[in-house]
Amino acid sequence: MIVSWVLVTVVALGLVAAGVRIVQEFERGVVFRFGRVRRETRGPGLALIVPFVDRLQKVNLQIVTLPVPAQDGITRDNVTVRIDAVIYYRVVDPVRVIVDVQDYDAAILQVAQASLRSIIGKSELDDLLSNRERLNQGLELMIDSPAVGWGVHIDRVEIKDVVLPETMKRSMSRQAEAERERRSRVITADGELQASAQLARAAEVMARHPAALQLRLLQTVVEVAAEKNSTLVLPFPVELLRFLERSTPAEGDARPAAGVATTAPADGRTTSGAGTDGGRPAGDGGPVPAVVVER
Repeated sequence: MIVSWVLVTVVALGLVAAGVRIVQEFERGVVFRFGRVRRETRGPGLALIVPFVDRLQKVNLQIVTLPVPAQDGITRDNVTVRIDAVIYYRVVDPVRVIVDVQDYDAAILQVAQASLRSIIGKSELDDLLSNRERLNQGLELMIDSPAVGWGVHIDRVEIKDVVLPETMKRSMSRQAEAERERRSRVITADGELQASAQLARAAEVMARHPAALQLRLLQTVVEVAAEKNSTLVLPFPVELLRFLERSTPAEGDARPAAGVATTAPADGRTTSGAGTDGGRPAGDGGPVPAVVVER
């Protein structure tokens, strides 16, 4: 009797142990009784099933990261590209995932590859490079449509990389360089236009106020003298030369002033021996005489 009771106890404990399952917090258990699915899933913790009658299959409810292999395709503007992506999905209906789909991971991967190739054919190269967010949303909708019927929800789809041929990369780099060159020329021309407008306004002010020109001349002299140059070239007013010509005695008695040699020919032209333009006319329309000061 004692041996019989011990055997019965051992068998009972063995049956209880065979019917105990542990379900994690991120899992749900789907029970099959004689091959028929039970609609009630087992939550996290200890799950008791009937040994040799029930079969418990666990389903992971965590978000799964599924990389999509790179797909080759031709865009709508006839450019060959190679694109890879990544999918984030999770199971929302454990019973449907187990019953309706044999291998939902492989099914989602195949749908993702086909959808990615379809997106490549429908898009242009500029869209693939700049409008990633819109393409990601379209790809997510294309994959999520069949996945909803399988009990799977697509959380996010991201296009990771777009690989272009080397010839296309060189063409795009030349295009970018040409665009930057065009912008630089436009900016330079705009700056010249603004500078010319300001110079025209300054010329108008100096024409109304001759003293402004003299003040600007003095400022220029100060700026040049700050560089410690040994030679300083200054413009010499023609009116001053004419004044000196009128105040100079006759040619036989005249002597050149220190630093400035002037002569008065019979025709009334004024020439300068040092600092003028080779004795050419210094009147209206001629070159402005200059004085060279050696320090």
